[in-house]
Amino acid sequence: MHLPNDKLLTLEAAVAERQRLREAGQTMVMTNGCFDLLHVGHLSYLQESRALGDQLWVLINSDESVRALKGPTRPIQSEIERAYSLAALSCVDRVVVFGNPRLVHEIEQLQPDIYTKAGDYTIDTLYQPEREAFDAVGAQIKFLPFLEGFSTTKMIEKIHKAGSI
Repeated sequence: MHLPNDKLLTLEAAVAERQRLREAGQTMVMTNGCFDLLHVGHLSYLQESRALGDQLWVLINSDESVRALKGPTRPIQSEIERAYSLAALSCVDRVVVFGNPRLVHEIEQLQPDIYTKAGDYTIDTLYQPEREAFDAVGAQIKFLPFLEGFSTTKMIEKIHKAGSI
């Protein structure tokens, strides 16, 4: 399936775009995740992240890395569908798909100014090699409020329950 997506960049193109932003004196906020089924929690978090800088870049796990993290029944939507959905949001400026379950290499390459994560994470629960990579590139790490009750897992459970009624 091909979905047109001007915001979706390869890592190589993203590195070039990041350099252009840096030369223009603009800040890049980065976040990452699976973003399998977009929900209110995601939308609130992405809007708050975008408010912290000039551009918001969302790095999403590839289908293979989602399966490694979440199990064989995930993702529900393909990486192309997830990237397309995120790119449709006005608060998202760029989308990059990454293939490993973790993104140390991408952090080193893109060197974001700010990294955001939802408030269900803490500095101690971040994957430590990623935390070290953010520290090495001088990125600020910010934890944003977490909206309780919203998750892809809960959405899937709700759909299953609705189907059994």
